[in-house]
Amino acid sequence: MRAGIEAGIEAGATKREVAISVKNVRKIYKLYDRPQDRVKEALGLGKKKAHKLYFALNGVSLDIYRGETVGIIGTNGSGKSTILKIITGVLNPTEGEVTVDGRISALLELGAGFNQEYNGIENVYLNGTMMGFSEKEIDEKLPSILEFADIGDYVYQPVKTYSSGMFVRLAFAVAINIEPEILIVDEALSVGDVFFQAKCYHKFEEFKQMGKTIVFVSHDLSSISKYCDRVFLLNKGNLLGEGGPKEMIDAYKRVLVGQYEIPEESGQKDLLEEVPQPLEYGTMQAEIVEYYLTDDRDVHTTAVIKGTEFTVHMRVRFHDALPGPIFAFSVKNVQGTEITGTNSMIEKAFLDSVSPGEVKDVTFTQRMSLQGGEYLLSLGVTGYRGDTFEVYHRLYDVLNITVVSDKNTVGYYDMDSTVRVEDAEPVKAAE
Repeated sequence: MRAGIEAGIEAGATKREVAISVKNVRKIYKLYDRPQDRVKEALGLGKKKAHKLYFALNGVSLDIYRGETVGIIGTNGSGKSTILKIITGVLNPTEGEVTVDGRISALLELGAGFNQEYNGIENVYLNGTMMGFSEKEIDEKLPSILEFADIGDYVYQPVKTYSSGMFVRLAFAVAINIEPEILIVDEALSVGDVFFQAKCYHKFEEFKQMGKTIVFVSHDLSSISKYCDRVFLLNKGNLLGEGGPKEMIDAYKRVLVGQYEIPEESGQKDLLEEVPQPLEYGTMQAEIVEYYLTDDRDVHTTAVIKGTEFTVHMRVRFHDALPGPIFAFSVKNVQGTEITGTNSMIEKAFLDSVSPGEVKDVTFTQRMSLQGGEYLLSLGVTGYRGDTFEVYHRLYDVLNITVVSDKNTVGYYDMDSTVRVEDAEPVKAAE
């Protein structure tokens, strides 16, 4: 009886239409140590294979439904841009198939689809023609495109003279005004100014209300959290999972600290990522031997949700006897401006001397009030010998901190204001 009811419900339920279907897609590249190895292999010279296989995508399957806003997240090299290029037809898959139902407009890497020698107007007509519009139809759309791009007379200059911000303004204006049923955006909005980004995300909201499908790749986890209905998480060519934004952002945070294993069959175990060496200096009388962040659940992470507590950890080993070492951290934005920081002397947290061989675990716990975005963490152990300031060990830009936020105010940090709006007493007219 229950099975019959469930079958009836399933039959009567509205079936979601698939806008984009990706089935078992692989994109494999051959990597050669030297250019001549490629030639030798092509000519059949040599007994051994001269290449390694790199799986940009490894058997990825996903469905995106009509009317959804979907985000694709992952570290650099995870395959995000590759899958968008395959969906849009810029690349062909090595294996698998992709089906797209609907007119696609894509804003991929800066410069894609534009002729650098043409001016802005000519590129609008070039892109419109490639999408199948007649000259008359583009004539009708041109005012809306120019109004949204808002780049003034630069539209009559060759696009090779544009700044990256001007370029993305025109490219996005074209992409959204050619009546797409599916809009695909790959990181390009990150080069626009904050006002233009707000304008674009407002357009996303309009598209959502119109039932259009949006797929975008972004490192801006705040935008992923705010705008996406569903999120796919990629890592080194593998689809690790799909789900709601919060669930997938949490999974991404685990990827960032290496808590996801790459499947053995992926063929990528030997492709080790190079870890950049931190910039450091000092007398090395003390040494920072370990450092990491934890969130408000004590989970190792580099992504922190705005408004929650997080902790900076560092372990310091002392090689010499030192009077009152000072432990410090600072945070700067990606432009290099130092935003905030503190140390154990300012906080009056530790003023003791240390002996050779001692090891100290130092933690700084605070609430995250910085705006959503990317930041860099630096650490240090310093001190005074008499009146002389000494740096024992300093590590610059050792960790990238991603602040996840669905509310960014003006400036570097959020004052966390409480706002009240009340009806005022009516003003009596003068007698």
